[in-house]
Amino acid sequence: MRAPGFPAQPKGDDMAGKKTITLVQIRSANRRPERQTETLTGLGLNKLHRTATVEDTPAVRGMLRKVQHLVRVVDGK
Repeated sequence: MRAPGFPAQPKGDDMAGKKTITLVQIRSANRRPERQTETLTGLGLNKLHRTATVEDTPAVRGMLRKVQHLVRVVDGK
């Protein structure tokens, strides 16, 4: 279940033709500020080594900048 206020991640054809970024969570959100934990949840990540594919937008880039020490960008198509 997603936290309130965060939209569900698009599946399948919703991202067809749009630039996407694939992320992997490489560090735990334990003992991090709550805001960073919420940002990871907003990106579709919540446990180590989970991957998420998100649309490449300025908002997502800003979120990545806030948690860049916790995630790795695997692929940017």
